[in-house]
Amino acid sequence: MHGLINRSIQQYVSHTYGRPIWEQITTNAGLDFSDFEGMLRYARSYTPDLLQSAEEVLGRPRGDIMEDIGAFLVCHPGFEAVRRLLRFGGVDFVDFMHSLDDLDDRVRLAVPDLILPKVELQVCADGHFSLICDASIKGYGHVMMGVLRAMADDYGALALLEHSQGRAAGTEMVSITLVENDFAEGRAFSLAAGVP
Repeated sequence: MHGLINRSIQQYVSHTYGRPIWEQITTNAGLDFSDFEGMLRYARSYTPDLLQSAEEVLGRPRGDIMEDIGAFLVCHPGFEAVRRLLRFGGVDFVDFMHSLDDLDDRVRLAVPDLILPKVELQVCADGHFSLICDASIKGYGHVMMGVLRAMADDYGALALLEHSQGRAAGTEMVSITLVENDFAEGRAFSLAAGVP
């Protein structure tokens, strides 16, 4: 598994709950180290082991933890590059949602060996969408739900989100009801590097 995934879990837990809790999670997961390097590759089992341990140590459901990780990746100042990559998807939340189909390709432009699970946006009716997520990483739909929640806030949109198992095996689905695309003023964003 790519180190950026495990590093993101580490950053979320350390910033939200503190370093001692992160070390407790890694110990509980059976790891003899607690720091992940973003550009290295690790055994595929580490990620589910870390998430299982986080669920036990934090006393929270895994889906909630993964949703919070998705939002953390967009909102935390240390991950501004993620927000910028996502904001290049469009001028408003609807444009952004339509750009998600090629998210894995855009990510590979920045990090060539990081392969994200595929997602596909389906337009169901006026203001209603479904994001179908490949669940090769179990719970990835929850991560995308956190990303969508944070990006709706970022764009100033009001959207209702609901996670469910996908209709096909190995998929998860996020149902999106867009109540209002221009509900509030979004966060400032500029295409120029170094400008919020």
